[in-house]
Amino acid sequence: MPVTGHGPSPVKPEHCPALVLNADFQPLSYFPLSIWPWQTAVKAVFLDRVQVIEEYDRVIHSPSCEIRIPSVISLKEYVNPGQHPAFTRFNLFLRDRFTCQYCGHRAPNGKELTFDHVIPRRAGGKTTWENITTACPTCNMRKGGRTPQEARMRLLTKPMRPTVHKLQNHGRSFPPNYLHESWRDFLYWDSELES
Repeated sequence: MPVTGHGPSPVKPEHCPALVLNADFQPLSYFPLSIWPWQTAVKAVFLDRVQVIEEYDRVIHSPSCEIRIPSVISLKEYVNPGQHPAFTRFNLFLRDRFTCQYCGHRAPNGKELTFDHVIPRRAGGKTTWENITTACPTCNMRKGGRTPQEARMRLLTKPMRPTVHKLQNHGRSFPPNYLHESWRDFLYWDSELES
């Protein structure tokens, strides 16, 4: 389908993602933000799986129809996110707000972080939410195979299993680089509201 636009410079379709909301009008995910490429959003519209809430000022054409590209869509059926998230490296960093839990170094991209067994594996420590914490490489090396007490290092927070709700709240602290104006009413970031 060719894309056309109004105004001086048409937007390429790949620059028209759709914000995906659950049936309760909350984003499926804040971090990473739940967005679909325009093709997936349009397909979901034609399959009657979503409701279009907002649209871009751009139109796509086929031989038989014309449609504005959706910018905000909501699922017609509620997707239960479950109570607890998967135990992954990304979710661990998000739980700890991309911050070393020993020195407080923050690395929003996560590339400068590792994870640490609070009770070392050699001492019977398991790889669980309650025994893994985010650490920068310097603190991880300094702690080595010791407990925080043995290394004379203090944890900023006690590691625990997060809920999906808690991770979503943490995700609000990390707004993406791109936010279309039509999305703002559906996103609640930790930032001042304009008066």
